[in-house]
Amino acid sequence: MVRFDNVGLRYGMGPEILQDLSFTIEPGTFQFLTGPSGAGKTTLMRLLLLSLRPTRGVITLFGRDSSLLDKDALTAMRRRIGVVFQDFRLLDHLTTYENVALPLRVQNQREESYRSEVHELLRWVGLGDRMHALPQVLSGGEKQRAAIARALIVRPELLLADEPTGNVDPTMARRLIRLFVELQRSGTSVVVATHDLGLMEQFEDARRLVLGGGRLHIYD
Repeated sequence: MVRFDNVGLRYGMGPEILQDLSFTIEPGTFQFLTGPSGAGKTTLMRLLLLSLRPTRGVITLFGRDSSLLDKDALTAMRRRIGVVFQDFRLLDHLTTYENVALPLRVQNQREESYRSEVHELLRWVGLGDRMHALPQVLSGGEKQRAAIARALIVRPELLLADEPTGNVDPTMARRLIRLFVELQRSGTSVVVATHDLGLMEQFEDARRLVLGGGRLHIYD
C-alpha cells in the first residue's frame, strides 16, 4: 500500500531532517510511529498524506509513484486516506454530526444512507449526547473524538492519526485504539503517531516505526 525508497527531506538549503527512509506498509497492518519530540513524526505523516513532497527518493502509494500524479489524481488519492490532525480542523459552523458526516456529503451520498452509521460511530466515541453541539462548546477531548469519527466514517484504506489520544483520558485512549485495531482488521492500514509508551505497550502486536536522528528504525 505504501512504499518509501531512499526518501529524504530538507527545507531550503538546510540539512536533511529526514534521511534515507526506506520502508513499506502492507495492506491491513497496524503501526505506531514514535520518537522524541522534534524527530519528524508529523513531517513523515505529511509525506504519507502527500501534502509534502520529498526532496529526493520515491514515495509509492496504492501502487502509483506519487511524483507522477497531477492535481486531480492527488485529490482522488487523498480521498482514500483518513486523517486525524492534531488541531482537529472541525468547521465551526457545523454541528458534531455535520462535521462527521461532511466527507460523505462531499461524496454526494444521501443522508438517509449514512445517518444511522454516523449516529452509531458518535455513540461509540462517547459523543452520542453531543451530536448537535457546535465545536465552540466542545472540550478538547470531545473535539479530538469528533475528528477521529470524521476520519473513520469513510472507511479509509489508509488511516493516519497524529497523536489521536493526546486530549483524552487513558480509558478513552484505549477504546479509541481498539477502534483503530478493528478498522485494521477489516483491511485498513493504520499509522498512529504517538509518544505514549504506556499505550503502545498495551498493543504489543503492533509494529513500531521509531524516528531518531532523521532516520527510521523498524521493530516488527
